[in-house]
Amino acid sequence: MKILVLAPLTRKISQKITAARPRVIFDLISGLKKRGHKITVLGTEDSYIPGVEIIPIIKKGFYEISSSFENPFYAHTSFLIKQIKIVEKISSNFDIIHNHSYPEFIPLLMEKHIKTPLVTTIHTQMTPELDEALSLFSGAYLICISKAVKRLAKKSKISRVIHNGVDTNLYGFCSKKEDYLLWIGRLAKAKDKKGNFLDPKGVRWAIKLARETNSKLLLAGNVEDPEFFKKDVKPYLSRKINWIAPISFEQPLFKRQVAKLMQKAKAFLMTINWQEPFGLIMAEAQSCGTPVIGFDRGSVSELVNNGKTGFVVKPKQGIEGLKKALKKINEINSKDCRAHIEKNFSLEKMVDNYERTYLEVLKK
Repeated sequence: MKILVLAPLTRKISQKITAARPRVIFDLISGLKKRGHKITVLGTEDSYIPGVEIIPIIKKGFYEISSSFENPFYAHTSFLIKQIKIVEKISSNFDIIHNHSYPEFIPLLMEKHIKTPLVTTIHTQMTPELDEALSLFSGAYLICISKAVKRLAKKSKISRVIHNGVDTNLYGFCSKKEDYLLWIGRLAKAKDKKGNFLDPKGVRWAIKLARETNSKLLLAGNVEDPEFFKKDVKPYLSRKINWIAPISFEQPLFKRQVAKLMQKAKAFLMTINWQEPFGLIMAEAQSCGTPVIGFDRGSVSELVNNGKTGFVVKPKQGIEGLKKALKKINEINSKDCRAHIEKNFSLEKMVDNYERTYLEVLKK
């Protein structure tokens, strides 16, 4: 098949990028390329996928250059319009178009102007506003990355759920664990009405658990606002609680560094405070044979087999629920964690599901 991919313009698509959306897109395209499909990507000029043609819309990811524009909102939407107008011109050269844009609904505006089938993957949280917007495109073929996202779609029609997949070779199995907990996430810049950081990824919970159980905890992630780190993380760093990465807007650790940390961790903490649409990092941890302790929000119960590959804690149980789970963590067999990911969340399965979807859409 000849496949045209609409990439997000916020970040480049390359092997080194660790953000979930571009990473999944890179892995999917690479998998499709290996199966003989011809892929063309409409994205950033600095994107690079071996053997794949890149049609540039913008020189670099918009997050890198947004400060250079007087009005970033207008600049970003202008590039998005440029992207879909190019699609209208070249769409007839392709068998199918796969939309991964951010936001996802912009390319749907052109669907009636092209004959080439268009499928759209929703990579983000399903908010009421997004649900409302997607519902206006009744004929769109929409894919969610988890059942949790689909459940939140009250108005829009979701065609299929296709889980993201992880590289089980990169995130290799390791049965020998060391005595530390691991949290990797994002220190978000969003604040509540009182000016407090919202902490969607739950770093405060991880720190609280480590302090109250006298556990060793390793922390890392991207810091959108350094004030969050200074206020809510730095004061609690100690001999046992360590922030192990540079302070950076983007995730500073390479994928192989993350894999090594996961392979040796006693448990990975998914102490989230929001409806996580997928949580690729949970699959990566389990692929390494590391159990996950997470709050039952978003897709956590979908990725973690409660009692077998980790523990899913009801949010109302709070810190006591996390403590209870941690006490039982040695009951988890690391081989079960690995087998769970190999069966349900491998790259091969993800590529299979998308390839099958393309063929079904083309038959229709």
